[in-house]
Amino acid sequence: MKKLYVVLAVCLLWACQVTTAGAEGFALTEWSSRGLSLAGGMVGRADDPSAIAYNAAGITQLPGTHVMGGFAAIAPMGTIDLDLADGSHTSTTTKPHIWAAPHAYITHQLNDRFWLGLGLFSRFGLGNEFADNWTGRYNLTNINFQTFSLVPTVALKVNDVLSLSAGVEIMHASFAMGQQIPSMQYIGYFPSKGEDSKMTLNGTGWGVGAQLGAHFRMTDELSLGFSYKSPVTLNIAGTADFSRHHSNMLADQGQVPHTIDTDVHSTVHLPDSFAVGLAYRPLENLSFEVGTVFTRWSTYDSMNIYFDSDFQSINHKKWRDGWNFNASVEYEPLDWLALRAGFWYETPVTNESHADFMVPSHGRTGVSVGAGFQWGNWTLDLAYAHLWVHSLDYSETDAAGIRSSVGNVSSGNSRNTVANIYSATIGYTF
Repeated sequence: MKKLYVVLAVCLLWACQVTTAGAEGFALTEWSSRGLSLAGGMVGRADDPSAIAYNAAGITQLPGTHVMGGFAAIAPMGTIDLDLADGSHTSTTTKPHIWAAPHAYITHQLNDRFWLGLGLFSRFGLGNEFADNWTGRYNLTNINFQTFSLVPTVALKVNDVLSLSAGVEIMHASFAMGQQIPSMQYIGYFPSKGEDSKMTLNGTGWGVGAQLGAHFRMTDELSLGFSYKSPVTLNIAGTADFSRHHSNMLADQGQVPHTIDTDVHSTVHLPDSFAVGLAYRPLENLSFEVGTVFTRWSTYDSMNIYFDSDFQSINHKKWRDGWNFNASVEYEPLDWLALRAGFWYETPVTNESHADFMVPSHGRTGVSVGAGFQWGNWTLDLAYAHLWVHSLDYSETDAAGIRSSVGNVSSGNSRNTVANIYSATIGYTF
């Protein structure tokens, strides 16, 4: 047990030192390099330490003690086309940026029936950044929302066919958002456009949930996995800081916040999800998996921000439930080499009636490739994925700062939105 405590301390120290950031999109599945290269096809396989994130019941396939750690670097890019009320047209491309999503795992076999595990990974995150003077600045200039989950887990091998797991998810969230606040003042008896104020919101919060898993080894060739992640409610508290302080008739009318530094708070309801994966291994060195993930995004109905200065930023979402469908293959031509590939498709979840620039996405399609290397007790996994983000239409949205007297946008859409994802993971078996 002393060896286990030392390894656990090293994993915790490593995870705390890694800089985290949001990723394009909202629900993340970049929980290991192998998992990324297999398009998330680790629910039925569930045979390495990252199973703690995908389906922790599978860790009963791991004898002894295993550790694993790494990160994914996510590089999104996209363009927003907007038609303004005066007949003009603008195109704005997001600023180039790379967001990091780290992961770390440890598993330990207590005896023939019980295993312990600990996972640290990012379950939700989003990031976007535009120039401060872009057309949609009154809705958003930048967003960075990152969650980081610590999941202590216990797994039980009921018999040679069935394994079960249960874990407690302790989620920490950090939130940073910027937008420009328009100024309209009276000069004499006439309203006049003044200088914008940059509003910067920063906050952090905590939430608690649960994760459950089941793994059935039906035959030597077939295995079936189930995984459930509960909803998590985040209570976020922080501050609103403004670059300029001046009177504003729009604020007096309740359309925008007063440019007064103040505390803010928000409650965010993150959805639960249910995953199923069927793995087939016709040969010892060849496996396939098909699976699906259902995420109950309909619980994400709003993200409202309340200012202690008595202003409320009401942001309706009313998203739809979403599905992820994935398929993958893994082939080991040599004892020390594994080759992997995957494909996945995600159905649209955003409600175009309330679409904003936080998540310019209306469904996604991804392909991935990767390789695994083994030297003795060491493993190295590398992965690359390309994500196509489907276009989102803004013609019917009622989101603040877009189709209003402030935003002056009549219609628009996102286009050419993609993300390149690179990931590396190192593992060791004791």
